[in-house]
Amino acid sequence: MPVQLEELEEELERLYRDCYPAFLALALAVVGNREGAHDAVQEGFARALRHRCSFRGESSLEAWVWRIVLRAALDTHRGHPQEEPLQVWRDEIQAALPYPERDPELASALRRLPPRRRLILFLRYFADLSYEKIAQICEVSVGTVSASLVQARSELLAALTTKETDDERRV
Repeated sequence: MPVQLEELEEELERLYRDCYPAFLALALAVVGNREGAHDAVQEGFARALRHRCSFRGESSLEAWVWRIVLRAALDTHRGHPQEEPLQVWRDEIQAALPYPERDPELASALRRLPPRRRLILFLRYFADLSYEKIAQICEVSVGTVSASLVQARSELLAALTTKETDDERRV
């Protein structure tokens, strides 16, 4: 095996050890249950390892693995694998709060966000990724990530403020 592939394997192992909680948090938001999320992360890394020869280095290894894990989470959520391009399935990801009963108003407001904004929001606040990494994962510009987060926060604030105002009127 060429040294390059060995280095890639080592980097994948390091990435798994260092970033597993972040991968799990996002997979949990997509899949909806901890066991399925764990399986999706495992499957994502297994796919990355199997297809490591296809990594061309056009983006960071981490961004490449994030896309694979997101696809595995979506496949787990759907119940079957899909081979669509990223831009198609990215807009279908229905990330949601893992425990919506803890804050039903926030869960409802998040569900009303457009899928791409919701995904970017979850990558930022659940996976704690930088704007640059999110841009690589979603194959958009950093400016698009920034604008999407501003819009998402604005929509959430409006939805939650409206809910509070409605509740105050009832009292």
